[in-house]
Amino acid sequence: MKIFFTLLFLFAAIANAQTIHVTDYGVQPNSFADATGGVQKAIEDCRKHGQSTIVFPEGRYDFWTDNAVETRYYISNTSSEIEVPEKKQRAGLFFKNLKNITIEANNAVFVFHGKMITWVIDSCENISIRNVSVNYERPGMSEMTIKAITPTSVTAAIHPDSKFAIINGKLEWYGEKWITRNFHAVLVRPEEGTLFYSNWAPFLNSKAEVIAPLTVQFTGDFSTIKARPGDVLTVRDRYRDYVGVFHNRSKNISLFNVKMHSMHGLGIVSQFCENLSYDSVFVEPAAGRMIASSADGMHFSGCKGQITINHCRFRGMHDDPVNVHGTHLKVTEIISPVKLKLRFMHHQTYGFPAFAAGDSVAFLHAAALQIFGTGVVRSASLISEREMIVEMQQPFTDKLKEGDALENITWTPSLTIQNSRFEGTNTRGTLVTTRRKVLIENNVYYRTGMNAVLIGNDASDWYESGPVTDVTIRNNQFIECGYNSGSNNYIINISPEAQVLEKGYYVHRNIKIENNYFKVYDYPVLRAYSTKELVFSNNTIERSDFMTAGNKRPSFRLIACTAVKIDKNIFKDDEPEIEVEKMKRKDVRTDIKKVLSDVQ
Repeated sequence: MKIFFTLLFLFAAIANAQTIHVTDYGVQPNSFADATGGVQKAIEDCRKHGQSTIVFPEGRYDFWTDNAVETRYYISNTSSEIEVPEKKQRAGLFFKNLKNITIEANNAVFVFHGKMITWVIDSCENISIRNVSVNYERPGMSEMTIKAITPTSVTAAIHPDSKFAIINGKLEWYGEKWITRNFHAVLVRPEEGTLFYSNWAPFLNSKAEVIAPLTVQFTGDFSTIKARPGDVLTVRDRYRDYVGVFHNRSKNISLFNVKMHSMHGLGIVSQFCENLSYDSVFVEPAAGRMIASSADGMHFSGCKGQITINHCRFRGMHDDPVNVHGTHLKVTEIISPVKLKLRFMHHQTYGFPAFAAGDSVAFLHAAALQIFGTGVVRSASLISEREMIVEMQQPFTDKLKEGDALENITWTPSLTIQNSRFEGTNTRGTLVTTRRKVLIENNVYYRTGMNAVLIGNDASDWYESGPVTDVTIRNNQFIECGYNSGSNNYIINISPEAQVLEKGYYVHRNIKIENNYFKVYDYPVLRAYSTKELVFSNNTIERSDFMTAGNKRPSFRLIACTAVKIDKNIFKDDEPEIEVEKMKRKDVRTDIKKVLSDVQ
């Protein structure tokens, strides 16, 4: 009988399925007319059907802010009250309280005009977006190629997409209803595939004049600019007032064959979502440009279920291609044995309900990142943009003190990253802090500016939670990463920001790094801090002459770790060393001969 009703429901859904053609709503490809209103009507008509496919014929579709839905969202890791006081955004495509919709774009190109979120999926279920390329008529990133440089002058060719004006001898970057005022600059060296932090101030303080079409000469003090002809200076507003895509409180979201050529702000952000499948998503700039995202490629905050990133590419970002984390909130007041006042601490993360009735939470001492208890939420409410009142079902332990922190452990995802390529960023490749199963395999990390993989966790800076308990990193290639990190250029960095070490307590555990290939220009390979059950085995490490190596130092640095195994690795060029601190020699099992220890 159960099977009968299941089949009946399935057949009813199929019978109620509907194909919706955007052309029936006055939307035509390659018309350069504003498609926003017509497409939104097509989306709203999906409410009439149990299952819908919205079909775009191949071609170009333009979206303007004028008819875009205005939204109001507090989005993790974006902007403070001072940077962006009013959290209003416009969305080109807006999905709210909808189910069972597929967008079939047939390799169409969506071109957005002005600052806007390309699409928002909010409180939805079973949404799929397929076969689309996304770009902006005027990307938020301005780019110019250095043609000549001396200590007193720079000649640069401006990319045609980067609109500018010379006003009173100063170059002003502008777009469709916006102008850049708060500058952040990154220098791209295309022939090397490297990116470096730079500075717009010398250009801001110089005299600018057009000397040929799209060619500007700057006269001023450029003695501090470390650039050479052929480099591309990329400039944006440092305030994250928008994101490229926003998925909020939604379930079963699928992206397939999606090309994100340009995104304002933080990239593809998924906040409190469940079950996300991103297959063949390419965060890469259009031909001739250097940068696709002003910050991250994909950012996951407080998600749960399964996140899968497969066959994706990331190239041209001002921040991390992938970041997966939760959020620690600080205990500011113990109101009663079951009730707490909590506060969002990082200036760019606040305003969203981080807890809800029925959520399980972990209590932890912030300085040590030591979890000492768990509980279940009875009720939770925002009392201001920064503060929440949370009531627990049972009294919490008397170990809890003001200054401690809470993590929502219901909203923690499993993560799989496979068959993907990470490059073209001046920062890290992948950041991950989740207590559920993590698999990172068959990927290429090529010349990421900092650690290829960073496993953090902190309750004092970004407040990005939490511990990892089951991480496998295998069959990846790590090629010449870490060139922006100075002497801390470890390819993999397990670095919880525990300011206090509690004897016998380890923040992270059960991490396996196996069968990977490391091509390194310097000595450091792996750093681990406050980690238990760490395995680094059957990896191959080979030296490169990509950059000049620093002073000779150990390949491995272990601090306050235990149950570590490092063996069966192939070092093709150097005799490796292990440095251990705040731990005993017996905490490491290894076939490496040289182990430097501060405790025997």
